[in-house]
Amino acid sequence: MKISLTIVLLFAAFTSKVLAQSPEKMSYQAIIRGQNNSLVVNSKISLKVIVHQGTATGTAVYQETHSPSTNNNGLVSLEIGNGTVVTGNFSQIAWEKGPYFIETQVDAAGGSNYNIIGVTQLLSVPYALHAKTADRLIGGAVTTPAARAAVISFTSSRSIASNDINNTIECTASATLTLTANFSSMLVGDTINLEAHNGAILAIQASSGVTINYNANGSANFTSAAGNVRFGFLRKTGTNSYIISGQ
Repeated sequence: MKISLTIVLLFAAFTSKVLAQSPEKMSYQAIIRGQNNSLVVNSKISLKVIVHQGTATGTAVYQETHSPSTNNNGLVSLEIGNGTVVTGNFSQIAWEKGPYFIETQVDAAGGSNYNIIGVTQLLSVPYALHAKTADRLIGGAVTTPAARAAVISFTSSRSIASNDINNTIECTASATLTLTANFSSMLVGDTINLEAHNGAILAIQASSGVTINYNANGSANFTSAAGNVRFGFLRKTGTNSYIISGQ
């Protein structure tokens, strides 16, 4: 039976492994869900990664496949650039000629009957990879520190803030994050990683005029168990609209 899946890009952390090593790599994590929205847990799957240049359906400059296993939270972790190459050369991607988009395809049964899951734009150039491109173009050594998301402690209720954007909110005491109307600091496509730790409940509440998962004044709760972490992902999709996954 063909299974329809959904996948969520949690983050792409660009690693600084380009000055003396090959291939370059990008860390990638995703949550795999079935058609009924249930997690695909503790299962070996097949995953194909395609890098498109220019547009979401633009030229496929690189393809590779992976055979990872999901954990008991439906999470897979892998390194783009370290899979079985189908076409292209990851180390030769001209990052300065972007934008680039990552397309993921999955077969939950671990075969090659891939279902197209979605396409996510790389909203910033992979720093270390772009540094190597610059070095190739100008013939000099370029040293650029790896880009890292900040971890922001969250222990009391407040409204969303500009320094939350593209970082990780770490909730260790139950509190509510309110998504205020017309929050212009966060652009469409910007993201926030959400974590509730060790029994804490992280609540996300939309204020008047804001939608969460297409529900006006919606909410989302991440309830963690003692000794565990519950994580999710928030992405802005419109002026006053967001999608949240991982609940």
